[in-house]
Order: sequence, then C-alpha cells, then structure tokens
Amino acid sequence: MVGGMKVQSIDRTFDILELLAHHDNGMNLTEIGSSLDLPRSTVFRLLAVLKDRNYIEKSDNSVYRLGLGFIGLCSGLLNSLELKTEAQVHLRRLSHLTGQVAFLAIEQEGEVAYIDKVEKHKEIRSYCFIGQRVAMYCSALGKSLLMAWSDDEIRQYAAETPMSRKTANTIIDAEALVNEVNLSRSRGYSVDNEEIDMGMKCVAAPIFDYRKNIVAAVSTSWDLSLYEEDVTEKNIALVKETALEISLRMGLQGRSR
Repeated sequence: MVGGMKVQSIDRTFDILELLAHHDNGMNLTEIGSSLDLPRSTVFRLLAVLKDRNYIEKSDNSVYRLGLGFIGLCSGLLNSLELKTEAQVHLRRLSHLTGQVAFLAIEQEGEVAYIDKVEKHKEIRSYCFIGQRVAMYCSALGKSLLMAWSDDEIRQYAAETPMSRKTANTIIDAEALVNEVNLSRSRGYSVDNEEIDMGMKCVAAPIFDYRKNIVAAVSTSWDLSLYEEDVTEKNIALVKETALEISLRMGLQGRSR
C-alpha cells in the first residue's frame, strides 16, 4: 500500500510539472488543484517539494511556474544535442577524407560514451553503436577526454578502475597513463596504438567549448592491414583539424587554425 501511494505521488508530481509547462504565465494553487482534480493539501505538499528542489518558482502573488532547476537537469542533454548537430557535417567530412569511420564521444561516469559516428556504407568491420561505453585508459578518445583532468585525478581514476591488459600494447600502469595523457596534451592529439585490438589503430583530438573546457573528442579508426603505407600522420592532421572546426562551432575563441 505504501509503495502504491509513492507511485501515485510521483504520478501527480509529473502531472503538475506537465501542467505548468503548458502555462507560461503560471498558475496558482487553486487553479492547479482544480485542473488536476486534486485536493488542495496534496497540491500544496507536492509544490513545496518541487519548490525546495528549485524545479518550480513561486511569485509574490502566489503564482507557480517552472523553475531554473530544469536548466541544470537538462543542460548535459542539451549540450550533447547541440554538439551532435554542430559536429555532424565535420564528422562526415572526416570520414570522407580518411575513408574510415569517424566517432564523436563524451565522458560519462569515467567512461567514453559514443554519441555519434559516421562510417562507410557496406562497412565490413562492425564498429561501436551509439550509446556504447568503453574504457578511457586504453582508447584514443578516452585519452583525449582525460586531457581535461589533472595528474592526481588521473591517478585516482587509475586506482578505482580495473586496468586490464587487452593487448601487449595496453597501458595498465597509472604513471604511464599520466605520462601518456601529458604527451597527448602537449601535441594536441591522442593515439590508441593497437591497445584494444591488435591490428586496429585510432587517433583522437579533444573538442573545446567557449570556456576552453574539453567537452568531447573526435576520432578515426582504421585496420592496419588495409593500408600498405602508414596513414597515421595524415589522419592525425585531419582529426586535429576536425576537432578545431567543431570547437569553433561550439564557441571556442582565440585558437589559430
């Protein structure tokens, strides 16, 4: 019975939020109760909880509107949607110029989260799917995202993350990872040198926003067996150029091309 009451309260809370979302000028307590056929005491109690969490605001004349709490709650999603929109054309260009798959990713809870990709039609190799997560320590995207972290934060990450060896090239030592990220930061790109799969190489570069904070990373991966020549330097240049173009679209100022 208690569980049913909690579910009912949650349901009524969302009813109130959805109602206020369609009334830009706000509504008072009586209007809300009447519209939803709820007792005044119930509406008052739920409004108090929402107000305490800053999801609604109460004006001097006791009119309720949606509050600023939703901005913080949704900012991550909105930023990701904006990022994907701004990055899409540049991802397509990167994939076209390299003839390879291009990835866009962000950091989520200490992991690389893929949010977009562009790959050739009829691609034989099966790449990641959108929303998939991989470890940061052994991926080029992860190392680019780790550039936003201090050395101590990287050490803490390494202490809390099982750094298992996936290939003979996988970095599994905390100090080695710190040095690798610092090297990546100094040159503006990172490399997965067959650290996840033997025969597969990846280069990535960080994407900055208007505050010069790293908000994402872009990469391209390729199968070494498909190329007679080493295409690493060419791909590095294209990835860095792509990251800069997306960063500029995200508001970055003061970076030379």
